[in-house]
Amino acid sequence: MQFKFRFIAAIAAVMLLQGCGEEFLNHPPLDAMTSGNFYKTDDEILAGTGPLYNIVWFDFNDKANMAFQEARAGNLNSNDRTAYIKHAIPSTDVSTLLPGYKSFYKIIAQANNAYKAIKEAQGSTASAAVKAQGLGECRFMRATAYYYLVTSWGAVPIVYDNVAQLNTPPVRNRIEDVWKLLINDYRFAAENLPVTTVQGRLTKYSAEGMLARMYLMRSGLNQKGTRNQSDLDSAKYYAESVITKSGLALAPTYAELFESANHNASKNNPESLFSLQWMPVSSPWGVNNSFQAYFAYDANITGQGDGWGAAQGLSADLVKYFTENPADSLRRKAIAMFDTDVYPNIQKATGGLKYNRPGALSAIKKYIIGSPADNGGLGGFMAAYINSYMLRLAEVYLIYADAVLGNNATTADTKALEYFNAVRKRAGMPAKTSLTFEDIFRERRVETVFEGNSWNEIVRWYYFNPAKAIAYTAGQHKENYTMTYTAGSINPKKYNVTYSPAEYYPLTDATLYLPFPESEIVNAPSLKNEPVAFDFSKLVD
Repeated sequence: MQFKFRFIAAIAAVMLLQGCGEEFLNHPPLDAMTSGNFYKTDDEILAGTGPLYNIVWFDFNDKANMAFQEARAGNLNSNDRTAYIKHAIPSTDVSTLLPGYKSFYKIIAQANNAYKAIKEAQGSTASAAVKAQGLGECRFMRATAYYYLVTSWGAVPIVYDNVAQLNTPPVRNRIEDVWKLLINDYRFAAENLPVTTVQGRLTKYSAEGMLARMYLMRSGLNQKGTRNQSDLDSAKYYAESVITKSGLALAPTYAELFESANHNASKNNPESLFSLQWMPVSSPWGVNNSFQAYFAYDANITGQGDGWGAAQGLSADLVKYFTENPADSLRRKAIAMFDTDVYPNIQKATGGLKYNRPGALSAIKKYIIGSPADNGGLGGFMAAYINSYMLRLAEVYLIYADAVLGNNATTADTKALEYFNAVRKRAGMPAKTSLTFEDIFRERRVETVFEGNSWNEIVRWYYFNPAKAIAYTAGQHKENYTMTYTAGSINPKKYNVTYSPAEYYPLTDATLYLPFPESEIVNAPSLKNEPVAFDFSKLVD
């Protein structure tokens, strides 16, 4: 049975989560699927954990992701995310900051509740394998939510049991304890998830891929100029396991990764290790992928009355990269539309979309797939039928190279170069014979831009070398610009880009983390207290 039908029975109960008020840190979600009446069979477990792949992630995907991850990382030019571009986010932001913060605790609450219900289901006839899978999915999703919380807010409350913590004021826990918790969760997931995917669900290698990312990131925590070798070794171990044992391979071309036909809830791209699985419908609200609605530059692209992204585009910093590196045109065209680009798979009925907009911004292309008519009749208003990558094999290749580089200035390690250059070869870029940290960092930025991990990468650098991370952001161009194709230029095409006076908005120590939403502080003043150690003896597997 396809993924999109497997979980529908669970949606009504999970919809109650969407109404949780600001007290969600203190109160359990109103989930009707309790251990007494659900999670007794394999089908019920799969249905009950299905919403962890979409509806609980909706608020993150809807507005928060592009603000928290891409605007802050210097990748986005936007007229309504300027506070995030300038690292000047007010705690009173209720359109993006508040729902983004709350979204992660919705994920955690649903994961906690489903985990408890699966373990306590009475009269269960579910197989041991599917029970283990369901438990692994819950822990994986909880870990992922905490990953975004710790990289966005630093020390945050650890909520492990919504019922047991009902009457306890939330307190922030130390950053190192949040990292310990989420790595433990991913390790549990790796031990319990199946080896092969069914319906686009998580596998053992999804968890190992995330462990590679987490260990690489944590390797710099509380270090001074170097990274923890034990964590680097773990990152290398898990990355190599995914690369050599998962059976996955890079997609032949970069562009095909972001076409609906190649990556949807009925057919996941083989390069995907973890993707959010969106439905091609607008009801029930929250199972839909609203990305295209906000970032398609014209309503004629979507044909659904959305497509409000005329003032959204690639940042000046990335425009400079692509115009100075024309050989990276294969990725560039799949990421952003430049003047005179043609996209045959959008507006198919009229011969393809022709992006003829001299004197305009570059428009976002990644995840822009066109109307339902372009996609087999599937999709709808604010409901583009394409999954959102959260982790791809290509990133694991680059993680391996970074882990091997470790604390060295350069590396010419054979395997590291093999995996790094495999990513570049697909992009039509020349191979490198040695690698630096900046080489790998830049490659990950371009390869995975708009895929929800860009800001986290800057935090990763800041962990072990704040001065260099700050200097990197200080050099990012964030001014406006206009672009026009230079007539007659081919192989490579050239563009006349006119930049406004340069604007730089560097990160500072004070702006590394987002402010807690004001309403959350009002509701829970204890969030202003200093972080405390977490008592791990409270956790029961």
